[in-house]
Amino acid sequence: MRHFDLTPLYRSTVGFDRIGSLLDTLNTYDGDVPAYPPYNIERVSENDYRISMAVAGFSDSDLEIEVKEHTLSIRGEKRVEQENSTYLHRGIAARSFERRFQLADHVVVRGASLENGLLHVDLARELPEAMKPRTIEIATKSDEPKVIDNQAA
Repeated sequence: MRHFDLTPLYRSTVGFDRIGSLLDTLNTYDGDVPAYPPYNIERVSENDYRISMAVAGFSDSDLEIEVKEHTLSIRGEKRVEQENSTYLHRGIAARSFERRFQLADHVVVRGASLENGLLHVDLARELPEAMKPRTIEIATKSDEPKVIDNQAA
């Protein structure tokens, strides 16, 4: 029997949580996913999301966030500095990265902030009025249809 790993798709999409949850229940295998930089996708409310990415050592000028055709791209490029120090152990990664997230229809980026080494990208699902649920009144039998008399004009 073949096993298909769909978790990378779920981890890089925002707004498809119902489909992602269904896929997660069907497939519990956690495959290899690039681990740098680590990030969280949080559902803040029914239509609001937040991606938090650990970018220790990066300043706001080292980071670039771009949205193009339902794809959110976050790039980090650490500028090379003159090193006057000799490291005995260098555990803080300063390598360049690029993460892409597929956004569902009507999901927009509200803003981004960098705080204590965490990059927060706030997202919201904004449904157009035509797609929002609405209540339809049911006419009763006593409501007679109105006859328009065009000859009276």
